Amino acid sequence: MTAAARTLVRQPAPATPPMFDPLAETVRLFGAHGSVGTRTDAGGDWGLWLSSCPGAVMHLISSGTVGLEVPHEPRRLLRTGDAVLLPRGTDHGLSSGEGVRMVPCDLVAASRARDRGGVLRLGSGPVSARFITVNYDLDPAVSQTPVSMPGAVLHVEAARSRNLDATIALLRDELSYPEIGATAAVNSLVDLLLVQFVRALGAGGAAPAVSPWLTTVNDPVVRDALALMHRRPAYPWTTADLASAVRVSRATLSRRFPAALGMSPGAYLTSWRMDVAAVRLRDTDDPIDVVAETVGYGSSHAFRRAFQRARGQSPLRYRAVSRMASL
Repeated sequence: MTAAARTLVRQPAPATPPMFDPLAETVRLFGAHGSVGTRTDAGGDWGLWLSSCPGAVMHLISSGTVGLEVPHEPRRLLRTGDAVLLPRGTDHGLSSGEGVRMVPCDLVAASRARDRGGVLRLGSGPVSARFITVNYDLDPAVSQTPVSMPGAVLHVEAARSRNLDATIALLRDELSYPEIGATAAVNSLVDLLLVQFVRALGAGGAAPAVSPWLTTVNDPVVRDALALMHRRPAYPWTTADLASAVRVSRATLSRRFPAALGMSPGAYLTSWRMDVAAVRLRDTDDPIDVVAETVGYGSSHAFRRAFQRARGQSPLRYRAVSRMASL
């Protein structure tokens, strides 16, 4: 650990690591923040182009066949029950066939359709394809995101998921009839869709492509060490402390933790503390010394130095900038 770590507040270490579910942590941190769902019905010749998407985008095909086009990638067909997840900012198009004219998404019409429980209509022919689009926003304060949107498009076919099609049907129903509680229901279903999507990827052997976090589900040593740091970021964990708590040798933890997550336990702990502090600075009015103590720093000066090094600005400056950005 660094010299700054010696100023951390000493607390009793927990005897047993708490239960830790990487998928639950995915939803807790990545979640469905600011997510929205738009139903689209299309028929005849049609093409829709989406650009500069602020968050990750998931398209869910409830019926028919939809072509997906991403620059520099082969065109792919999405069929009934399929789901596809695209990284934040990925320009892409959806269409009835190759060579059709793509038109930009009418954001006003899409918003009006969502608010009224209606659909966005594309093309002039009889409806031959129906799909739902969901947007996921990452929390900008969190750097250790369990699902780190990769550069590649992630495609789950209907046959690879037992429950995805049923959840798509439920989401479509909630969006069609926005009754009391619909917002809560939609948000819960969107969270569930992410879990089911990642499960299906893992079942197909693609979990490491989504995030190294998901490989921890098969490594109880790394999983338990993560649980300890996440539940008690203020404790001044050393690699030896963590190894003892999860009942393995220091050498074993030192080998397996970086193999799973690409960094040492000490580096991960520092990054996680800064994430916790960043969220607290943005979302509360706690004084700096209180925030420092929350993440284990007994000295606010040491915390300020660590935060400046991690985020490139002082805690007070970060608080001001992040709050302005959220207005």
